[in-house]
Amino acid sequence: MTLTIESIGPAPIDERAEQVMVPMRDGTRLATDLYLPPHSRPVPAVLVRLPYDKCGRYTFMPALAPHLLARGYALVVQDVRGKFRSEGETMPYLHEVTDGYDTIDWIAAQAWSDGIVGMFGDSYYGWTQWAAVASGHPALRAIVPRMSSADLASIRLATRWDSGIVPLYAADYLAHHWVDQRTHEYQVDWSARPLASVFDDHFRQIGRRSAGLDQLLRQARPIDPFPAGHPFDQPEIPALHSVGWFDNIAPDSMRDYMTLQSRGRTLQYLAADSTDHENYQLADVPAELDHDQHDEALQRLIPRYLGPALDFFDAFLKGGPSESIRRVRWHQGHGDWHAADRWPPPGATPLRLYLDDASRATRDADGGLLTPLAPAAARLGRWTHDPHELVPSTVTNPFGYLLERPDERQVHDRPDVATFTSEAFDAGFDLAGPVEARLSVATTGPSMHVHLKLCDVAPDGIAYMLVRGQVLVPHPDLDRPVSVYLGHTGYRLAPGHRLRLHIASSDFPLYLPHSGDDQNPWRFVTGTLNQQTLRTGGSHPSYLSAHVLGGPPL
Repeated sequence: MTLTIESIGPAPIDERAEQVMVPMRDGTRLATDLYLPPHSRPVPAVLVRLPYDKCGRYTFMPALAPHLLARGYALVVQDVRGKFRSEGETMPYLHEVTDGYDTIDWIAAQAWSDGIVGMFGDSYYGWTQWAAVASGHPALRAIVPRMSSADLASIRLATRWDSGIVPLYAADYLAHHWVDQRTHEYQVDWSARPLASVFDDHFRQIGRRSAGLDQLLRQARPIDPFPAGHPFDQPEIPALHSVGWFDNIAPDSMRDYMTLQSRGRTLQYLAADSTDHENYQLADVPAELDHDQHDEALQRLIPRYLGPALDFFDAFLKGGPSESIRRVRWHQGHGDWHAADRWPPPGATPLRLYLDDASRATRDADGGLLTPLAPAAARLGRWTHDPHELVPSTVTNPFGYLLERPDERQVHDRPDVATFTSEAFDAGFDLAGPVEARLSVATTGPSMHVHLKLCDVAPDGIAYMLVRGQVLVPHPDLDRPVSVYLGHTGYRLAPGHRLRLHIASSDFPLYLPHSGDDQNPWRFVTGTLNQQTLRTGGSHPSYLSAHVLGGPPL
């Protein structure tokens, strides 16, 4: 059987760049593009280490180079080990600490370098910045990780199915981007079972498997991406945590920032925008021009994308006035930019909405109630988790959520999705801060998955997701409520809109499903039906917790 696979190799090297093969300590050479100012004075360097082709349109590094050069920086862009033009093993996360150190060491020794290095980039090339921090190289003076997390390796490579909910899109990512030097685009048949085999025919045709995916499937002792210690335990360097409220990695990005804040680190800054992982803007929905395809849209994006990093580098790489960099800048979705000295911002007060009338939760899209009053009476809601009839994912590409921005109503009237909806709010208000839920749940199985989405419901009934969270609950007990973290948001709810909490036991194929029993979900063919139970009210009421600027809108 011949499958349709598009294998994508490196794009031509930009005419303004000079490619150098930089040697690592083991002799492996990494392809590195240098964009240097026209003068001969030593300058600080901004380093980007990525696995998606340093010359490619997707990462648009050649389009960023003129902006960095104009501000007095050299831009150094490198294909990581085993990808595109670089030599070595194609295995994510494994070598980035030492390769990051060796690359920075090489930069600092060049005649055009003044010995000061900053790093920039999204997603995996945000994670390579944390790996470089873990390396402890003294020339690294500031980082701007965007849409990323220091624990990205754990999220994508080491999550065990019996200790957490595995993002199946992470396996899909490994199977497309980490097979060999190229990227391979193809459609996956998610109906095949067992799920561990869904990529096998494609690997046979390519002639190679993904070592990263095999690591995930083996569930063996995971690799340690930080053998010399976690980057948070290194001496602090300035970091601008750049977050997208609609990014699927945003909960982990914000966890990084909040963790470092809790440790008293004073050089951590936050810039949060109303964007998704691929930098699509809420204000542009529906996008008339896709910046991934149209240069005009890309040029409009670049100032918003790169501008905060340039200002940050001016302060921390060139010794400019750091007082000009606000500790927190965030965009309020459907609103404006704001600044504060901390997050959650001053004036943000807790908002608690209780789940009520659980018996109605699976009857229609509105379901039960979200109410500011704690219900005295306990009520039970029930639904069936069928591992062969899973709740379908509403978005096909979680990285480009705002490009699709689906109406969540398509699943809200399913009998295996419980919903709780507030009354319409007379006045608009601003959500600004973390979102969590505490639920009393039980199952007839040994454990259960809980998938939550908080949605904005418009007067016409359209429901758009704001934040989401999911958790594996081992041995759930109605008398031991479980907490679910849904990340953070900055979002303006318009007058007449409602909030809705979506609760389900699956979200497929974005997340690895629960087999309903103790089977490995990668390997099962036939699973077991479970009855899931949610209790509202009583001694352990279930509730949603958020933060609102200016006081509760009630």
